This record gives sequence, structure tokens and C-alpha cells, in this order.
Amino acid sequence: MFTARDLSSPVEAVRDEYVPDVRIVDCERDFETLPPAQAEELGLFADALEPASYPADWLPADAPKLLARYASSDFTVGMPGDGSVVWTRQTDPPTVIVKPRVEGSPEPFIDFLLAEALVELDLEVPEHFIGFFEEAYPDLDRAVALDPNGTYQVAAALYDGWVGLQSREVFADWHDDHPELADAWQDAGTQLEDRVSGLSRAVARGETEFADATELACAAIKHAIELPAPFAALDTDAYRDHGPEYAIRWAEKTFDSLAD
Repeated sequence: MFTARDLSSPVEAVRDEYVPDVRIVDCERDFETLPPAQAEELGLFADALEPASYPADWLPADAPKLLARYASSDFTVGMPGDGSVVWTRQTDPPTVIVKPRVEGSPEPFIDFLLAEALVELDLEVPEHFIGFFEEAYPDLDRAVALDPNGTYQVAAALYDGWVGLQSREVFADWHDDHPELADAWQDAGTQLEDRVSGLSRAVARGETEFADATELACAAIKHAIELPAPFAALDTDAYRDHGPEYAIRWAEKTFDSLAD
């Protein structure tokens, strides 16, 4: 199911600097969430497995089944929206997992995704948005006027944006020490700029669902791209400092304005 991944020199340098004990593996198949039987195979690369679990009252009654399963005591790794590279601290030492769907992507971009995972591990941010919102997630659920899957997508995006506010400060300092990765970070941002600049108009015209727009805008935060309203309010020190409380207030104000 998993094999150790050979790393490029730029990624090896970041690993050695930020999380030298991490295990980086390729997965033989794509996944959203690894069920316990397959996730436990990560034990072949780790000294111990430490499954995470969260209180049931942190979840709304209509939370998606995958989210409820992830929050339970089952050992599951990965969730929808995690992307092509997943990291977990449910193994000791932590593990980074590369999905097959990265095949065909430019190597510098894959290297950046790996480096991003290593930086996020070093930042010690929660593994999933439920660890970010904690008991306040039902408050976000009430603020977001979407179905449970749409709310999940918005929550995952908001968490991604909050992490991006922190990780981009690291990436911006890489031009001297990790120039190849800094260039890949900038190139990925450049490719997003046109899509992001027209988001508000696309939502207003019904061409883009609000949850999809939030996902794209929040993904762009890590690349320091200028965001249109209402997403620009997330690209602030206030969001970085106040996290879930700020995100919920943003959702309340945004969905109130959409309802007008």
C-alpha cells in the first residue's frame, strides 16, 4: 500500500531543516479517507500509531458521515479536500503521504506540495479543520447557509486559509535558501491570479458556487494573491490571530449579505 518515496535535493533540504524525523511515502492508490485497515499499514514506517478522536458534540447532527467517522476513535487518515499530499501526526514520527494523482504534474510543483506539508507539520497546526474549530464548529454550521457538504467545504477552505497566512511567511523567505521551491510557490500563485480576481463576479452571476469560490480564494492566501471581496477580509492579521472566532463572524456577515 505504501512505499518510501525518493526525494529531490530541495525537498530533502526542507525536511532536514523543519521535520527531520518525518516519513514520506507514496500510496499505491488515490483516496479521500484511508479506512483503519489500510491506515494501519503506516505502522510499517512508524514507531507507533496514535489515532486522533474528537468529542461528538463538536459535530452538528447532520455532519457528513466521513467527518463523523474521522472524529470517532477509528484510525482514519485523510479527508475530502486534503489535496494530493496528506500529512498526519497520528503516526509517531509523523508521515507525509503522496497520492498517485500527482503523476503528470510538473516536478517543481510536486516538490512544493511536499515542502508545504513539511512546513505545516513544523507549524504544528491541527491536522484537520475539526481540530481548528473544535466546539465552535456547530456555530459555523449555523452561520453557513449551505447543506452539510457545502458547510464542510467552506470549513475546510477557511482552515486552509488560516494555515496559509502562516505558511506563506515561510515560503516568502525561501528565495535565498530554497530558491527552486520559492520559484515553484510563486509560479503556482501566478497561475491562480486570473481565476481569483474574477471570483466575486462569477459567484454573483451564478457561474461558481460559493463553497467552490471560498475554496479557491482560501487556497490563494498561501500565495499572497490579492483577493476580491468578501474573501479579502480573510487575508488579515486579525484572522491569523483570532482564527475560529474570526472565521465564524466572517461567515455570519457574508451569508447575511448574500441573503439581502
